[in-house]
Amino acid sequence: MKGCIRTTVHHGRMTPLGSSYHADLPAEGEVGVTGRTAGAGVLSSNPSRSASAEEIQIATLRFDQEVDGVFACVRKERQISRAGTPYLTVELRDSTGTIRARAFRDADVLAGRFERGELVRVSGRVERFRDELQIALATIARVDGNDADQARFLPTAYRDLDELEGFLEHLAREVYDPGLKELLARLLVEPTLRAEIRRAPCSLPVLGTGSDSGRAGFGRAGAGRSGAHHAYLGGLLEHTVAVATMALELCTLHPRLDRDLLLSSAIVHDLGKTREFTYGAEIERSLEGQLLGHVELGLRLIVAHAPQTLDAERRLALEHCVMLHHGADAGAGQRFASGEALALYRLNTLDAQVKGAFEHGIGR
Repeated sequence: MKGCIRTTVHHGRMTPLGSSYHADLPAEGEVGVTGRTAGAGVLSSNPSRSASAEEIQIATLRFDQEVDGVFACVRKERQISRAGTPYLTVELRDSTGTIRARAFRDADVLAGRFERGELVRVSGRVERFRDELQIALATIARVDGNDADQARFLPTAYRDLDELEGFLEHLAREVYDPGLKELLARLLVEPTLRAEIRRAPCSLPVLGTGSDSGRAGFGRAGAGRSGAHHAYLGGLLEHTVAVATMALELCTLHPRLDRDLLLSSAIVHDLGKTREFTYGAEIERSLEGQLLGHVELGLRLIVAHAPQTLDAERRLALEHCVMLHHGADAGAGQRFASGEALALYRLNTLDAQVKGAFEHGIGR
């Protein structure tokens, strides 16, 4: 069948063919670390040795192990002990899980060296408190996160992003309308935009601290927030490929649909998410994202990249699909004026809700 792409979604990390994959099993009683066992940077069987910052991962921490590493600080609290002295409680995170850390000495001095949401360098020792592992802090201070690999600290897609980019390029080549084809080419050839398409999530991750960890050890991504889905780095690319692939299939079943229009709108419908988020120790909404939203930001990107070969009526039809991809109620009272706009809305909702259901724990 021409234009069909068959994709398989795996809800677990796959081991690359021809490579070895090994992860130390957690020691008995290590119930305080939230997250899955890491598959890289395996620590020595000697728990008391100090691991380097490049090797250390939260999921492999063991009792009485010395710690010296860089983590994301996602919680920071100054508390008072029963003796009336202050102590510092923080929650540290990397891509494998989360763990609490406490400092009972020089709490106020240490607290002044960093803020929540920053990357911090931590040194200390792993202890057990009420059957949970935690780090007894010796030092903690902010570090420059500009050159840090965000995948070490933020939830990431399990799907191979290079493979997904290949699918996206194939789908764009399936558009034959000259104006729409040139629009897609202009969008996908821009290096900065292309990198953001690959990086952006579809929703903000929701951090979890319980023992039921989800994607990348962050709890159930999007749990408790209606409409959250693909809430991890690479989520936008994964969602875009899924919606566009279903659009091709639907056009085979309903040949009266304008194939080029529906496929193009599926590829660009969430493009504004490339400008909706900022990235650091956490994923947050940008000022543009808060004030305008991804739909308006996406429409602006279309206007900025529209070629002269894309006539005004054709561009309006595309913009109409993008405006209503969350439904007529979300489209400033507009009604569906085309079958393509209605189809995009349904396909977007289908992928978002199915993926969101898996992220929220359905079937577990």
